[in-house]
Amino acid sequence: MSTQWLSLVAAMWLQSISATNTNFPAYSSQLKSLLSISQLQLNNLAFASDAGKILACFSGLAAAHLPLWLTLFIGSVIGFIAYGAQYIMLDLLTSPPYSVFFILSIVAGNSICWINTVCYILIIQNFPLDMQLSLGLSTSYQGLSAKIYGDIVEVVYKNSSASEKARGYLLLNSVLPFIVCIMVAPLVARSSDNIGDSTSSGGGSSYTCSRKLSTGFVVMFLITTATGIFAVISTSLGDLILRSSTSTPLIVLIGISVLVIFFPITVPLVEKIRENVQHKCWIRERRVRSFPADEQAENGNQALALSVETGAVKHGDNNAVQVDEQETGPWLMIKKLDFWIYFFVYMFGATIGLVYLNNLGQIVESRGHSRTTSLVSLSSSFSFFGRLIPCLLEYCFTRARYMSSRAGAMAVMMAPMTGAFFILLIDSNICLHISTAIIGLSTGAISSIAVSATRELFGAKRFGVNHNIVIINIPIGSIIFGSLAAMLYRKNGGFDDDGKCMGMKCYNTSFIVWGSLCCLGTLLAAILHSRTRKFCSYVN
Repeated sequence: MSTQWLSLVAAMWLQSISATNTNFPAYSSQLKSLLSISQLQLNNLAFASDAGKILACFSGLAAAHLPLWLTLFIGSVIGFIAYGAQYIMLDLLTSPPYSVFFILSIVAGNSICWINTVCYILIIQNFPLDMQLSLGLSTSYQGLSAKIYGDIVEVVYKNSSASEKARGYLLLNSVLPFIVCIMVAPLVARSSDNIGDSTSSGGGSSYTCSRKLSTGFVVMFLITTATGIFAVISTSLGDLILRSSTSTPLIVLIGISVLVIFFPITVPLVEKIRENVQHKCWIRERRVRSFPADEQAENGNQALALSVETGAVKHGDNNAVQVDEQETGPWLMIKKLDFWIYFFVYMFGATIGLVYLNNLGQIVESRGHSRTTSLVSLSSSFSFFGRLIPCLLEYCFTRARYMSSRAGAMAVMMAPMTGAFFILLIDSNICLHISTAIIGLSTGAISSIAVSATRELFGAKRFGVNHNIVIINIPIGSIIFGSLAAMLYRKNGGFDDDGKCMGMKCYNTSFIVWGSLCCLGTLLAAILHSRTRKFCSYVN
């Protein structure tokens, strides 16, 4: 059991530093100036980061044939080289070649897929019955990435120029994931080895204890929720702290943040202590137990493990959920109508949300505001809660002994995002903050739900490849919707002396288009829900 919790903590730590592309809005305006590029070329760089997901299937294939720790290491090295090369180019060259920078952005974006694939597979293998709960807890920490990187840069480069801060983001994107992946790799190796050992020995540990881990999940909920609340409060106080004459308040804040992120490790530590105590009690009880009884228990565990392997768990004594999964390979998957509906649901939901966040720097700039970092941190903090919402709902639904389809949950989360885009048409600083928070919340929730939706629709056996095919919609949507916004940005005019579009007209048409497409995505999600609705009840 402790190894299961250790895998969850490892995934949390990896997710907290994996989303290096989410801090792009914080330095995009400075990057535009350093590279002397147009708004359309800047949008293409944002697309390039997403385009790395087109090659994400390689990470899925690697995870299927290589140890997870090695897959993780490869991903960290790819990011280390790509972001590091970008940093060196900006630091040494006065006019870095745009084409090389573009290619490096694609490679850097691909490195994120490797880390995420390892996290998803690790969670699915260790928590098959509580998958959405575990995925929600782990992926919620991905929403903190932009805030973590932003806070560190504000401390290290507090008195530096905007261009130096832009270089600082690239350096941190290169070094921090590499260091964390090296530190976490032994935990990943131990967790994945434990899966193989339990399967080969017939233990079936992840299934036999899954429904008995409710206390641990409650503790994790409390820790994660407290982390999210702390993130929101610290973001709200960010402007006051940044105006301070010294870096001490921000350094203290980052120190507390580090402690908060490391706090989940207490759960596997406590679980390990409890296991040791139970093991000693088991040794004492074994002396008075008969051998046939022991053999019967072992055979029972082997039978349970076999039922887990086939995807059907039907044992009333353990209150397990009845699972009836359909395993679908990649080629068969793309021939299904449900796949294409799901593909466009994701594109018109989470992908549009990501396009908005990628353009957040220019949106804030066009409205005459200067604190882009605070809004990026705001979206990051609410994305954290958005990714946590699905697992909280899952916990409530399973306690109520039923759950609806993931597509239905995606429809519910896309509806408020539709309204948020139209609220952005109001020229108000408050509306900008409210809409950014809602879009961050909904984007995070849909991204988290989608991981479970892929498994629900197409099975877990080919998940690593299948889900990476699904997220190809992100680079496709990024280039289409982002390029449209860039062209409208340039067409609407109103440029200042620096060639920047100023005023509400810069993005109003884009907001209308994005909001309308998000409304269409909500309708498609409702259709997919009606086609795939399932209710899984507990066997009493």
